[in-house]
Amino acid sequence: MGAKSKKSEDDNPKRQIDPKRMRVYTLEDDWQVVVGKTDADNDFISLKFSHGRDHWFHVDGLPGSHTLLLFQEDKEPSRAILEQAAAIAAWHSKGRNASRIGVTMTMASKVGKRKGAPAGQVTVKGGRVLRVKPECPYLK
Repeated sequence: MGAKSKKSEDDNPKRQIDPKRMRVYTLEDDWQVVVGKTDADNDFISLKFSHGRDHWFHVDGLPGSHTLLLFQEDKEPSRAILEQAAAIAAWHSKGRNASRIGVTMTMASKVGKRKGAPAGQVTVKGGRVLRVKPECPYLK
């Protein structure tokens, strides 16, 4: 898997959110979404900040920010929460103006990096594509 260490459920979930490196959104039921600001920040949130139980999102086939829905202990996100996180990922992409767009979703433990790959470029194993309308909750 290259330079990325394998994320596991034993990883320390106590993380410091760095507003210089990520945008932060709070959804209903206290679900938090973080979005990388630059290619280097995308690598940071996907490979160092993420926890194996976070959900990872990226617009399908276009440049965009890496997005995490941070896991909550003893709780699973609803389909609506997953779709809201996907919509945020779509908003922070070149597909922002699409009426609906595909967003790849997988567990953060399935995201890695090939040795020598440029910043912001990762490998993804598995996952599925959600079709959503790009939206940002704070711009409604």
